Amino acid sequence: MEVLVNDEIERLQRLMQEQQRANGSWRLCFEGPPMTDAYMIMLLRTLEINDEEVIRGCVQRLLTLQTDEGTWKLFDDEEKGNLSATAEAYIALLYSGYVQEQSERMKLAKQFILRKGGLQNTQFLTKAMLAHTGDYPWPKFFHVPIEFILLPQTSPINFFDFVSYARVHFAPLLITSNIRFTLKAKGAPDVTSLNIPQPDSLFTRKRDNDLRSLLTSILTEIKKLALSPLHLRRLALKRAEQYMLERIEPDGTLYSYFTSTYLMIFALLALGYNKDDPLIRNAVSGLKTFLCQTKDGAHIEFATSTVWDTALVSHALQQSGVHPTHPMITKAGSYLLSRQHQRFGDWVINNPNSLPGGWGFSDSNTTHPDVDDTTAALRAIKRLSSIDSSYQNAWNLGVHWILSMQNDDGGWSAFEKNQAKAWIAWLPIEESSKIFIDPSTVDLTGRTLEFLGNHVVLPRDHPPIKKAIRWLRSQQERDGSWYGRWGISYIYGTWAALTGLTAVGVRSDHPMIKDGANWLIRIQNDDGGWGESCKSDQKKTYVPLAASTPSQTAWAIDALLAVYQKRTPEIDRGINYLLESSDDHDWSTTYPTGAAFPGGFYIHYHSYRYIWPLIALSHYKSLL
Repeated sequence: MEVLVNDEIERLQRLMQEQQRANGSWRLCFEGPPMTDAYMIMLLRTLEINDEEVIRGCVQRLLTLQTDEGTWKLFDDEEKGNLSATAEAYIALLYSGYVQEQSERMKLAKQFILRKGGLQNTQFLTKAMLAHTGDYPWPKFFHVPIEFILLPQTSPINFFDFVSYARVHFAPLLITSNIRFTLKAKGAPDVTSLNIPQPDSLFTRKRDNDLRSLLTSILTEIKKLALSPLHLRRLALKRAEQYMLERIEPDGTLYSYFTSTYLMIFALLALGYNKDDPLIRNAVSGLKTFLCQTKDGAHIEFATSTVWDTALVSHALQQSGVHPTHPMITKAGSYLLSRQHQRFGDWVINNPNSLPGGWGFSDSNTTHPDVDDTTAALRAIKRLSSIDSSYQNAWNLGVHWILSMQNDDGGWSAFEKNQAKAWIAWLPIEESSKIFIDPSTVDLTGRTLEFLGNHVVLPRDHPPIKKAIRWLRSQQERDGSWYGRWGISYIYGTWAALTGLTAVGVRSDHPMIKDGANWLIRIQNDDGGWGESCKSDQKKTYVPLAASTPSQTAWAIDALLAVYQKRTPEIDRGINYLLESSDDHDWSTTYPTGAAFPGGFYIHYHSYRYIWPLIALSHYKSLL
C-alpha cells in the first residue's frame, strides 16, 4: 500500500508541476453549465463583434452537451433536462447562425421548452438576461424603482442589504429594468413562440402580497428623500452608474463575474454609451480572457479560479512533502503575494475596523476578497512566511482580516460580515434568501476553524473558537451530517465541520464528531468511494450519486483521518478507490462538486480531482 500511495503522490506532483504557469499560478478550468457560453454568443452577435473563433468554440460545446432528447442539463443525473439551460442554449445556437431551427435536435429542444411552460417558467436570471436582448418581455416584478439605490444604509430596507456579489448584478439591472431597455441584434432569431401567454405572476398569493408589501416599503422610504421625482431619477441613474464604474476590475469586467459584466454592458448602452466605447470594448475583451478549453469545446468561465487553484495546489504540494523552497512553491508564493488585496472593498461596510488583507477568487480580482480564498492563500504561504520575511506582513494582515470577519453568531460567511436581512426572502426569486444574502455557512466556518487550529494554532478556549464551535454544533443535521453551501453538499459540509472541529481540539469521542464520522461511514459506496448528487443541494437532504467522485471521496477520507488519526477499514477502502480510479475518465470524474447558485449553477473544478486526492493521500501517508 505504501509504495502505491507514494507512486500516486509523485504522479500528482508531476502533473501539477507540468501545469504551472510562468508567473507561478495554476489556472485550471472553472467549468459551469451552458449559460455563459450561450450569453457570450448572444452578446457578441448583439454588439456586432463577429469573433467567429469564440462563437464556433462555444457552439461546439453547446452541441456536445446536448442530450439525445434535445435538452441540456446542469448535472449528469438531472432528470430529462433543465428548462433554463435548455432555453438559453437553444436561443444562443439560433443567434450563432451555425445551427438551423429545423434540425431534429433543435426541434426536440423547442418541444421540451414548450412542454415545460415556455420562457415564463425559466429562472429569474434567465428572464433578466433575455429581457436585455428583447427575447423576453420585461415582467412587472422586475420594476423595483431605481431610486431604491439612493436609500441610506440607516433605512430599514436598502440596496446594501444585498450581498456584494448580488449588488453588482442589481445595480445594472436597476438601470435597464427602469428604462425598459432592450437591444435586438441584427438578424436575431424570432423566439416569441417560446413566450406562452400566462398570468403576470406565477407566484402564490402570499408571494404576490409579499412583493407588494416590499415595493410599498421601498416607495415609502423613497418619499422620505424629499426631492422632486425627476431629480431623484437622475440622481439614482448616476448613482447606479458610478457604483458599476467604481468596481470595474483591471481586465475590464465588473467584479470579475461574467453575468454582472454582461448586465453592465447593457446598462451602459441604456445610459447612452456607444457600442464602441472603450468601457464596453474592454469589458468584452475581459470576458474573452475567461475562455478555457474543455473536452467538449471552448467554454466561457463564469469567473477565473486562478487564485483559488493556485492556493490549493501549492498547499496540497506542501502537504505532500514538497519543500517550501522548491521553485514550484516559491513561484506560487510570489504570485499569491502579488494578489493580496491592498484596497478597501465593500466588505468594509459591515467591518469598518479592519485593514485590507484578504484574497479574492479570480486573477483580476482586486477589491472583492472572500474568507475561503484568504485562508487558502494563507495556508499556501504559511511556511514561506517562516523563511522569508517578505511574507510575514501579508500573513499578519490576512490572519487579522479573517478574525475580523467572524459573524456575531460565531460562524463565518463568504464575503461580508453580519449580512443576512430577512426581507430579502420576500423577493419573488428562486432561493432569494440564499443567493442574495451572505449568512454564516458550515463549510466556511469549518474550513476557517481548520486554518485557525492547524496553522494559527488558536486553542479551543479562545473566544472566537468557542463561538464557532457552538454555532457548528447548532447546525448539525439529525443524521450527523452538515450541509455545505459552496460544495456538494453534505459530504462537503461534514468534511469541513469535522476537520475544523478536530483541528481546534474537539475530541474524537465527542457525540457530534462521532455522529458525523458514522454518517460518512454509512454512506460509503461499495467501491470504497463516496459520491453525492447535486440533487442534495436542491432538495436540502442527502441524495447519493450512485457513483463515486474523486473530490468527494477525498473529502470523506480526509474527514475520517482527522477524526480517527489512524487507519481504519473504511479509510483503506477509500484510499484503494483513489488509487484504482486515478486514470479514469468518465462522467463521474467530471461531475460538478462545486456549488454557486443553489438550484441553478454547479461547477466542475478541473483542479479538484488532483488537489483533494493529493491532500487525502498525503495525510494518509503520514499515518503509515
